[in-house]
Amino acid sequence: MSPLKLPVQLLHDQANACLAQWVAQLPAAIPPVVALDASALQEFDSSVLAVLLGLRREVLQRGSTLQVEGLSARLRELAGLYGVIDLLQPD
Repeated sequence: MSPLKLPVQLLHDQANACLAQWVAQLPAAIPPVVALDASALQEFDSSVLAVLLGLRREVLQRGSTLQVEGLSARLRELAGLYGVIDLLQPD
């Protein structure tokens, strides 16, 4: 399975559609680790955290883990402010 990718822009009005698209892309036989590439994301609001946590929850329910790669400094800072950085980057 190729990595899922965050779009360049992810704002509140796009959040539900983005999460639904990712969930639909998950195969029935999910790999042990689902990778998500966040490096393209430039314009976002706090909705991106809800989307990432929603995907994480879905992946965990299917017995896998989510590995988020390429978090920008701004996105790491936002996740830290909301207290969820350890859920997105556990190491």
